[in-house]
Amino acid sequence: MKGKENLQEFYQRISYETNEVIMQEKPHVNVFGRNSCKGIAPYSRRDYYKVTLIRGTGLLEYADKTFQIDKPAVLFSTPKVPYRWNPGEGEQLGWFCIFNEAFAKQQDELLSRLPIFQVGTDKLFYPDEKTEDEIARFFEQMMLENVESYQYKQDILRNYLHLIVHKVLKMTPAISDGFQNNASERITSLFLELLERQFPIDSLHNQLRLKSAKDFADQLSVHTNHLNRSVKDATGETTTTHIAKRIVAEANDMLRHSDWSVSEIAYCLGFEYPAYFNNFYKKNVGITPGDVRSSKAVL
Repeated sequence: MKGKENLQEFYQRISYETNEVIMQEKPHVNVFGRNSCKGIAPYSRRDYYKVTLIRGTGLLEYADKTFQIDKPAVLFSTPKVPYRWNPGEGEQLGWFCIFNEAFAKQQDELLSRLPIFQVGTDKLFYPDEKTEDEIARFFEQMMLENVESYQYKQDILRNYLHLIVHKVLKMTPAISDGFQNNASERITSLFLELLERQFPIDSLHNQLRLKSAKDFADQLSVHTNHLNRSVKDATGETTTTHIAKRIVAEANDMLRHSDWSVSEIAYCLGFEYPAYFNNFYKKNVGITPGDVRSSKAVL
């Protein structure tokens, strides 16, 4: 079953060769010009962070939103939310820095704790000309530092990342694209991102933790009724419906693309007994997981 794109898969996709052994527990950071990536990036989650200065046009599909980019923009992407970039006409210029969780959480997690990398915060920004030029200079310096063999090179790159983030934060909310427009939308965005970050379930050792509206409300420190009203107002669907749809989507993926048994899938999706999963699935889809697994049904 396909999970998040990891750094090695990303490097293969852009035909970048490195002698470094990349491991999740080992801090890793790299910097590129955007002209190193050609074509459409796949719609998927990544297991790395990415900070991009976009100079060029294109269509950004981020979570359940779509943005037409027609001017310089700064995008902060995290392992929590899937996205895709469809380049427009003309050159794709600018730079991006990628780094893994181990790098983000170094030095007392100062980088990963910044607001821009938190659930429910804006990720796309349109800087003014002065800020754009300053951020471009930071990236140019990062490119120069990145080819050096200096022992503390990662610390220098981290410092430049901090400067980029704080340049953007100092100008918010004026340059934010406005992912949330009111309290209900903000709560809903927090809920949807928290829901999405639990997937994909790519190991039998993983199990869905948040399965009910109350689970999410407790995690977000709001009353369950408040969460339900906000989600219903913002989307027209209930919290329970969103949760059920996402669990069904993950179940479909597992049933079609994994060799896990129905019992193993039920366990990973948080069902105590396979019978509970069968009843849930049939109620929402109209057929049983066994029907899908035995190829009696096409979803």
